[in-house]
Amino acid sequence: MPTKETKSLASWLKTQLGENRFENDYAVLSHYLSLQGTPSADFYANILRKNNFDLSSLPSKNSYQKSFSHYNPKRNTSFTFIDLFAGIGGFRLAMQRNGGECVFTSEWDESAQKTYSTNYAEYPFGDITKINPAEIPDFDILTGGFPCQPFSSIGKREGFEHKTQGTLFFYIAKIIKEKRPKAFLLENVPGLVSHNEGKTLEIILDVLRKELKYDVSIKVLNSADFGVPQERKRLYFVGFRNDLGIDSFEFPKENEKKVGIGQFVETDAEGPSISEHLQKSYIFKKDDGHPEIIDKDSDFPVKTLCASYHKIQRITGTFVRGGKTGLRLLTEQECKAIMGFPPDFVVPVSRTQMYHQFGNSVAVPVVQKISEQIVNALGGDE
Repeated sequence: MPTKETKSLASWLKTQLGENRFENDYAVLSHYLSLQGTPSADFYANILRKNNFDLSSLPSKNSYQKSFSHYNPKRNTSFTFIDLFAGIGGFRLAMQRNGGECVFTSEWDESAQKTYSTNYAEYPFGDITKINPAEIPDFDILTGGFPCQPFSSIGKREGFEHKTQGTLFFYIAKIIKEKRPKAFLLENVPGLVSHNEGKTLEIILDVLRKELKYDVSIKVLNSADFGVPQERKRLYFVGFRNDLGIDSFEFPKENEKKVGIGQFVETDAEGPSISEHLQKSYIFKKDDGHPEIIDKDSDFPVKTLCASYHKIQRITGTFVRGGKTGLRLLTEQECKAIMGFPPDFVVPVSRTQMYHQFGNSVAVPVVQKISEQIVNALGGDE
């Protein structure tokens, strides 16, 4: 077996598959290897056998994870979950820390797939719109941060197939309807509350509560209230299947004291620098309090990290005092701290993609706290 440092997961999977290629082959094989010894592994083993793949020469689960995975689930897991719109695995980190084992992952962006597979040794399945819910293993909890999109079919048409057709939420609803998980945890931007005069949220809740039969609680939480050095408000949906009788869910309580970014600022970082010309002609062209400038003494959470951070936008951006030109962008380690990722999380992509991926991620500590409450509500012993 290769090691994490000597060979990429994708190239190793390609070697194992040889000429025996099929749709989602990397995803099927890597999920099987990570889940060996579980019912979910049998699910993927059947797919491999149908494609005439010989399982006898594959490494054990421990050997495979030792070679490729940086973040494994706990030894004795208590529930299973799936990771939709997975990005770089913020939901996964949180759920695993609370005793979960991921049995299915979907993420269409190839760059995010690279980061995800590098850290968790599982290649995500691709476009969720092309996934048949019947081809997903059974699971306890569904997680996902879905995009905010308008629903075009409102009015006399009935059923979520009509109401939400053409949106990515439609595919979440399809999976929930087919698989009937015990619970779900969804994330979206707080603007969803007022989107399309509140009609978008109204339809989502109507589908989840009335058609799919789940008790649903929603709340906007700020990451800065959960030990994350970033002001980042997001809307969270928590749902429990009606027959479980869990009709009251309490979101986690906010911390009294916020964490400042200063302790995470790298004082010896030289870049990535912002040129002196750009500083004079754009960054500081107005004396209006923008942009936000931080250093090691900044005892406050930074503004929301956007996926477009690499574009250096003076109104929404946060920049660091220091570096070769006196002003620089956030470093990789600072981005990890801002989103609640561990310092050793591997980022195998370009700086532009790194900013995009962290800017699109969930804040791990917030999701970890919410999922802890979900597991407790379910009894913690799935």
